[in-house]
Amino acid sequence: MARQWSEGHSTSILCVGVSSGPEGLLASGSESGEVTVWSQEGTIIGRLTLPGKEDSTSVVFSPAGPGQLYVSHGDAVSVLDPRNLKGPVEEFQGAGEEEINALALNDTGSALAVADDSGAVRVLELPGGKVFRTLRRHTNICSSVAFRPHRPNNLVSAGLDMQVMLWGLQKTRPLWTLNLQDVAEEEDDHQQRPGQLFNPPLVHCVSVASCGNILACAAEDGRVHLMRIGSGSKLDQQGAVKAHSQGASQAHFVSFLSHPHWLVTGGNDGQVALWDLRKHPVVTPEAKAKTRVTAAPRRKSKNKAKRQEQCQDKATKVETEKEEVEEEVAASAEEATEEKSGPKLSISHGDKVNWLCPAVLKGEPSVVVADQSSCLTVYLLSPL
Repeated sequence: MARQWSEGHSTSILCVGVSSGPEGLLASGSESGEVTVWSQEGTIIGRLTLPGKEDSTSVVFSPAGPGQLYVSHGDAVSVLDPRNLKGPVEEFQGAGEEEINALALNDTGSALAVADDSGAVRVLELPGGKVFRTLRRHTNICSSVAFRPHRPNNLVSAGLDMQVMLWGLQKTRPLWTLNLQDVAEEEDDHQQRPGQLFNPPLVHCVSVASCGNILACAAEDGRVHLMRIGSGSKLDQQGAVKAHSQGASQAHFVSFLSHPHWLVTGGNDGQVALWDLRKHPVVTPEAKAKTRVTAAPRRKSKNKAKRQEQCQDKATKVETEKEEVEEEVAASAEEATEEKSGPKLSISHGDKVNWLCPAVLKGEPSVVVADQSSCLTVYLLSPL
């Protein structure tokens, strides 16, 4: 079921990308500036160590031409020819204000978004690499960025400040911001039970479905948070899928299966899972599912939470015990619901997932997994 692609790297692989060109080349980047290009069979086509030997944190092929591969390392972006890895064709020095975590290209290959440790997102014009927008709203590391398909001027960013933002590139302020911590506090069935700990929803990865309207964010709380964008680019609805027992590190929509709302996720629990979100109420509002769905939170939510806390403080011991029992029952019901609508495919990979890359390899739907090792693992999604 699993195939290993080895000898391409000597250090831990951090990122993987696939070309939309006819050859369907893949590229991987690892610690110490290593970049490797692979054929669909897993044959090494080329290897390169970038100048400075800083970690290769993101690799993306241009949709405008398979002969362009963008790689981030340190605060720079190198443009490579994947068929001729002798060295960078072009360098964008200082593309990020600090170390770059993620790159994204729009549909037309005319804009490159760069997310960095300062929390800023810079948008570079292509060709040339001139910065034409700097988007500053994140208060911590911006970990991931993605353009909306069919909307080359719409961009989604997410970060370790637990915020998800939708941007229109005509302006330097977001169209909307969703704070996932506020969402978690507002949801009654997500409140902490005695003896139970929740990790904060720091966002590690954001993905947009090919329809352009559904977002998925892999977060440290083990959930994949889902959002639906409605008319006028407004945030219509949000919800979540409890995907992993530890932090969820990766979430990517799969564009080549039966519909656009298949999602593959990976986590620190060593699990890789494939989800069919077609009937999730965030994706299909009329779906009569029990999955948690809420409208976008309003600013009053914090005051409401405070009032609830004050009421709880005044509650008697009997009421508290009753609440604990009710919460346990609700949690059990939630777990049962999640199990019922659980993943269609679950793979025990066994190591923390650094990156997932859905790809059609030699005609077979697959997912390429990068972990803490220097090898890639390929799993088939074809039994579906």
